[in-house]
Amino acid sequence: MNRQDFQKLVQVRLDEAVVLFERGRFSGAYYLAGYAVECGLKASIAKKTRKHDFPPDRRTIEGAYTHDLDKLVKSAGLDPELDREMKVNKALGRHWAIVKDWSEQSRYEEKSRQETADLIDAISSSPHGVLEWIRQRW
Repeated sequence: MNRQDFQKLVQVRLDEAVVLFERGRFSGAYYLAGYAVECGLKASIAKKTRKHDFPPDRRTIEGAYTHDLDKLVKSAGLDPELDREMKVNKALGRHWAIVKDWSEQSRYEEKSRQETADLIDAISSSPHGVLEWIRQRW
């Protein structure tokens, strides 16, 4: 997979999440919405690579092969920027506080309508949604 593949998957997974949400399938919608963020962060990681370059260090590669959103932010090198931005952009901070708790383990959990609505809003809200912030950096 390359950067463009991940960028395309962001919208596909978010659209799928919205369809499931509208049909009352909140747990599946929650799960797929989180994957949209994961794909966005992986697109940001892919942006840092150059053809034929060896990865800078082992932690970068290991950090890219995870579903943990905090680790992906670090692997993309975005953690200092996210921290700074959340200090001045309180809405982004509130949204990240919701999104960062998503995990691939959510596929085994029941999620309520409200939990799912909050996650989708935190991800897709404009102008301070998490995906909009990521898109500016991929």
